[in-house]
Amino acid sequence: MDDLLKTGTISITPAMLRTIAEIDEFKGAWTALGRLAPERLNNLRRVAAIESIGSSTRIEGAKLSDREVDQLLSKIDVTSFASRDEQEVAGYAAAMETVFAHYDSIGLTENHIKQLHRDLLQYAGKDERHRGAYKTLDNHVEAFGPDGKSLGVIFETATPFETPAQMEALVAWTRNAIEADEMHPLIIIGVFVVVFLAIHPFQDGNGRLSRILTTLLLLRANYAYVPYVSLESVIERSKEDYYRTLRRTQGTLRSDAPDWQPWLDYFLGALRGQKRVLDEKIRREKILLESLPPLSLEILDIARTQGRVTVAEAAQITGTSRNTVKDHLKALTESGHLARHGAGRGTWYALA
Repeated sequence: MDDLLKTGTISITPAMLRTIAEIDEFKGAWTALGRLAPERLNNLRRVAAIESIGSSTRIEGAKLSDREVDQLLSKIDVTSFASRDEQEVAGYAAAMETVFAHYDSIGLTENHIKQLHRDLLQYAGKDERHRGAYKTLDNHVEAFGPDGKSLGVIFETATPFETPAQMEALVAWTRNAIEADEMHPLIIIGVFVVVFLAIHPFQDGNGRLSRILTTLLLLRANYAYVPYVSLESVIERSKEDYYRTLRRTQGTLRSDAPDWQPWLDYFLGALRGQKRVLDEKIRREKILLESLPPLSLEILDIARTQGRVTVAEAAQITGTSRNTVKDHLKALTESGHLARHGAGRGTWYALA
């Protein structure tokens, strides 16, 4: 495993230092920045959760939109799911909620990683035999053509025989590096993620689990704002760069001089993008709180969460008369907060 962790070749560039400084400045200011009413913070967290679940599963090929994710998760009594996509969404939601609720007691251990993998795949019947267990078959990364046929292996992951020892070494290195405090935690987390995905320790679910583990490690490193903004949505918007930089660094890990730069530049940039999205959301929230009545804020929340809202939906959810809702929708449209679509009974509104 040592050949995958030659971290002596990591070069901390001035650009990386600036990015880390910007992220850490926001981390330190979060207590002041986050002084919104509890219900506003709860809404930010709910929207972020839906975006994270939707984006992380779509990165791996699922098709459910954020609106469909929200509708699925609102059915709290659901115990069976109509599709593989729905199973993956429900599993990701369960694993993520476990991390948010208990991150302070979930240390980075192989057992905890396996438990989170089990939670992630708990609703997927086809994964029952291998959930929570390291792979028993090769799962090299392949490229596929438009017809779905394999174009060949583009990256060879660890063999099933190598996987237990490599995971033991990776977890030990990460824990030791965090305790030694000689390397910035964001660099340590970035190294963990790229090597974890190079090993690809489980038969399925490695990409999704890597993002769950990223969130766990960020929370344990006291980046307390993470639940309120989706890193997964930032990655989804830059998916080509995500895969390209992973492959560029992973392709050098077994060489004498691994090139960590492509992946670390991308990873730190994604974290900065995550921070900037939340910074902007907080700024907008404060402006809205100062300028809009509570019902208008509630209607905007519905549109933000569901992707769209109708008069009937807003009236039902808020328990307000349709005429009152229409007045607020009109004002929100005229002020540029919402855009109107359709006509007559087919009218609906979305964030402008």
